[in-house]
Amino acid sequence: MGADVLSTLLKPVRIAGSLQFCVHAAGHWQTDGAPRMGKVAQAAIPAIPFHVVANGKCWVRLEGHALDLEEGDVVAFPFATGHSLGLGEGGPLICPTDDLPPRPWADVPVLRYGTGHLSTRLLCGFISLEAMNFRPLREALPVVIQIKSSAPNTSTLVRSAVQELIAEADARSPGGTSVVERLTEIILVELLRSEIVARQGTARGLLAGMADPIVARALGSMHESPKENWTVASLAKTSATSRSVLEDRFGSIIGKSPMRYLREWRLFLASNALADTRRPISHIAEEAGYDTEAAFSRAFSRLHGVPPARWRAQARAQHNA
Repeated sequence: MGADVLSTLLKPVRIAGSLQFCVHAAGHWQTDGAPRMGKVAQAAIPAIPFHVVANGKCWVRLEGHALDLEEGDVVAFPFATGHSLGLGEGGPLICPTDDLPPRPWADVPVLRYGTGHLSTRLLCGFISLEAMNFRPLREALPVVIQIKSSAPNTSTLVRSAVQELIAEADARSPGGTSVVERLTEIILVELLRSEIVARQGTARGLLAGMADPIVARALGSMHESPKENWTVASLAKTSATSRSVLEDRFGSIIGKSPMRYLREWRLFLASNALADTRRPISHIAEEAGYDTEAAFSRAFSRLHGVPPARWRAQARAQHNA
């Protein structure tokens, strides 16, 4: 059941905005920790920056984390947190995002820095992920996720996708940019999946709920049939437990009541409908379980920080950028 809930969360993935470029740095070097790529995450559809080590090695530092990356490794930042990268200590400061050529690009740009026998080649960028607008998922993820290519639990799919991504970026073949986008999507979805699987069984949060038989059945029911007129009693019945047990278990693990979770899930689906369709807001409000557009607008604004009409306008502006 946990896998079913995960599938419904990762299903709304699309390249609504993306960026891929290569950095080829020789010798010692470093970037600053400013969230330059993170600025794109302020739009309606959040963007997750990532780095793939094509050749060589480097380090990553942020918010008390220090990671060592080797060839084939992938690192991503679900909240677009500022981070620095580098090789060695005291190397010259580089700022690839400031050196990118004007868009659009026919090929993946390659930025070269420095001289020396040590060399690091990175494929950098971001991918937009609609599921990051779902608060329970955001609350369950760390600030940084890493996949080690050499780790025994790293899937063959991830290793193959990374190698294909590097090869496609190098080939500069017609249509290569679109292929790079698709491969990037596969890698980041698998990266999120591996993090969710690794954290199942923890004490609290959505990931822990996916591993609990009772909570997972309730989550599955809400995700599979969000338009159903669910109550705690009907959810308890589908979960083969009592109402009191479900309320207690759900609240202690997920951190909110089943009805609040359902409300947030419906509002997340509404945010997708606003971004992806031209359906009237009143119809989306009714589908989300609200009797009036005004009540829907208030609830949507409380959760997402902006009213539905502005959310739709921001999503369209990003899509057309």
